[in-house]
Amino acid sequence: MRSLLSINVVGCHAEGEVGDVIVGGVLPPAGGTMMERMISMERDHDHIRRMLICEPRGSVARHVNLIVPAVNPDCVAGAIIMEPTEYVPMSGSNTICIATVLLETGMVPMREPVARFKLDMPGGVIEVTAHCDNGKCRSVTFRNAPAFAAVLGGALEVEGHGTIPLDIAYGGMFFGIVDAKALGFDVKPDEARDLALLGEKIRRAAREQFDVVHPDFPNVRGVSIVQFAMPFEGSGKVTRNTCIVSPGRSDRSPTGTGTSARMAVLQARGLMKKGDVLIHSSIIGSEFRGEILDVRERNGRTEIIPQITGRAWITGTHTYQLDPDDPWQAGYVLSDTWGVTPSLKQ
Repeated sequence: MRSLLSINVVGCHAEGEVGDVIVGGVLPPAGGTMMERMISMERDHDHIRRMLICEPRGSVARHVNLIVPAVNPDCVAGAIIMEPTEYVPMSGSNTICIATVLLETGMVPMREPVARFKLDMPGGVIEVTAHCDNGKCRSVTFRNAPAFAAVLGGALEVEGHGTIPLDIAYGGMFFGIVDAKALGFDVKPDEARDLALLGEKIRRAAREQFDVVHPDFPNVRGVSIVQFAMPFEGSGKVTRNTCIVSPGRSDRSPTGTGTSARMAVLQARGLMKKGDVLIHSSIIGSEFRGEILDVRERNGRTEIIPQITGRAWITGTHTYQLDPDDPWQAGYVLSDTWGVTPSLKQ
């Protein structure tokens, strides 16, 4: 058949959240840093994201990660994370998928029982420790970029719900964190639709009312994801949460960057300290283990260094092609499946 493009993708999910990995057919975008490459990808090559995430080839439940050569010489590879409505500096579930695919496809040598390497991400260099056995990556632990609380107990006005207390923290993107119990939720599968509707409503209101900006990356601003958090049960105990990914669906994983952001808030409130552990459970019952490796002061703010552990599984391989006669080469979105906000942008 004729094809304008031929893109090779390894399917993967981390604790239920799809994070497929592009391993061939797409050249790296221009840029002297990984953040510049991410910006270049969004500006000049967004048709790749649209093709693979939009229908008829993709879906709202998918993230896609592009493997590129690293800029930092200490890293084995770089990666650009593409989500349904944005490009993000960092994602935990996607990092776990990327590491698993690199190891299980042989792109990075698998050393048993432990393989260690670094990934060059737009949000910073990520240190990976993969536990491997019999040719399989059993789990991935990564040291995340610094996380910090930006707003504690902000008063958010949400139409139809009055004033909702809101915490905002950065864990790889900005999360707006709300008390699920206080809003009448237990974070169970049968609440998924209602959580998605309210989560998107809260996200849009938070982006209008709180203009948070990352101090090192001025292009990273505004709340990207809303986290409905159940009450913290203490270090080492399981705590449920769900993160509503724009344009309006629950992340199937416990969300690694969301776990990092939650730990930053809990540390700021005096509920967690260095060495403490947060086991986050998702809406489908999958788990990530978060730990605060360090707490430090930097440029007038308190940061934590989070560590996240989770698992991923390869689901298959696929070659996507683009027929020149296809009338929907750029894909399309419809509100019946895409989510609350039928848009490809935040």
